[in-house]
Parts: sequence; structure tokens; C-alpha cells
Amino acid sequence: MSDQKERMLRGERYKDSDPVLIAERRDCQALLDDFNASKSGDHVLRQRILAKLLGGIGDGSWIMPRFQCDYGYLIRMGSNSFLNYDAIVMDCAPVTIGNDVSIGPRAQLLTALHPMEDHEARRQRWETAAPITIGDNVWMGGGVIVCPGVTIGSNTVVGAGSVVTRDLPEKVFAAGNPCRVIKTL
Repeated sequence: MSDQKERMLRGERYKDSDPVLIAERRDCQALLDDFNASKSGDHVLRQRILAKLLGGIGDGSWIMPRFQCDYGYLIRMGSNSFLNYDAIVMDCAPVTIGNDVSIGPRAQLLTALHPMEDHEARRQRWETAAPITIGDNVWMGGGVIVCPGVTIGSNTVVGAGSVVTRDLPEKVFAAGNPCRVIKTL
């Protein structure tokens, strides 16, 4: 394992130009190419690719193509969960999706962060990443963006088009940009 990969996995600053990380992203893209080109009725092939690609996928869970991610192995998806068309998961840190989760089309789960105040570090392409955790029985509408380090509590509903910049508690409906709690469920 390279020093940069170790740094990434620890949540420290790292450079994604590391040869090991580049090779892992290329391997991931090859699997995604196969997944995204698969025939609509070939569920067995799709599940086999997802089992190889992801860090874990529970029984009865599925992802619709077109699906994009960086590494795959940092994504864990519980049972009976669903990720709709055109999802982007930037998994430079762990992304945990609970059981019975429904995520609408064109959702983005983004773990990558770039230095805001250290302009030189940003110019030199240093970055960090923070994990995303989605609890059980969450429903996220289409086009939801979840930012780095966010946790969404179980039984929460996130309205379409929301940008989730902060943690959401369980059993609420939240929506907007930035996303805010509208009511308790």
C-alpha cells in the first residue's frame, strides 16, 4: 500500500496522482464500463460486477446504470437498498448506505474535500475526504447532493434537489439548498 493511499484512508491530506490510486481508479473504471454496458435483463452479471466492485452489497440491493465511483471498495450498501440512474459516488472515504434505502436518480454522494484557505496546497492538488453515512430506511429524492462528512439519520426523507451540507437527524423531512429540517416524521 502506498503512503498516499494510507493517508487517504486515514482522512489525511493526500495526492490522488499517486500511481497506486490511479491504478485502483482505472481498475474501478473497467468494472464500471462493464456494468454500465450490461444488458437491462442481465441481473446476474450486474450483481456479479457489483459484488466485485463494492466493499459490500446486501441481499436484494441493486444499482441502476449509469453508475460512477472512484474506487468502489469504500462503498458498503445494506440489504434491500436501491441507487437509481446516473448516481455519482466519490468514494475517497467510506460511504455507508444502510438497509432499505431508496436514492433517486442523479444523486451525488461526494466525500472529497480540497483546501479552502491554503491556496498553495490546493494548487499542488492536495485533498482530503470525509465519510458519508446514510441510515436505514432513508429516501432521498432525485438530484440530491450529499457533501463530505454528512450523516443522514434513519427513517429520514430528503427532498429532491436538496444539497445536504450538515448532518440530518432521524425521522425528519428535510429539503432545500442548503438542506434544512422541514418537519418531524
